[in-house]
Amino acid sequence: MDKILLEQFTAIFADDEYRTSNHISLLANASAFIMELVPDLNWAGFYLWEDRTAQLELGPFQGRLACATIANQNGVCGTAFAQQKALRVANVHEFAGHIACDTATNSEMVLPLTVDGQKMGVLDLDSPKLARFSEQDQEILTALTQKIGALISNN
Repeated sequence: MDKILLEQFTAIFADDEYRTSNHISLLANASAFIMELVPDLNWAGFYLWEDRTAQLELGPFQGRLACATIANQNGVCGTAFAQQKALRVANVHEFAGHIACDTATNSEMVLPLTVDGQKMGVLDLDSPKLARFSEQDQEILTALTQKIGALISNN
């Protein structure tokens, strides 16, 4: 994955055609952008924190059917959210408590999504390839997630 991904995202989402004050629309297009431009994914999307239920709930995504809710601290998503740190899992079958929504998934990376310093949810990326995600991927996608949070904040 190359840093040009960040430049493409910035250019596309600066365009009036894609700019929106609706964060769900923004996240929907962001997940489509990621799925289209990041190779070897079988799922890309967001889980959003719901205070009312005290859990992560399925947000906009691209891919197969997904778990609708994830308890705080459960699975890779719930753990990344609770710890507020990115998690790269080379082999999800070796991650204690992994939630298998799609049996084709072999590796996963989850990045916290914050807006104005407040926890909003996570960006979840799944791949059928083992050890799909590198440290460089994490750096680039962390920066992308920060750009998404900034766009939500500015709307």
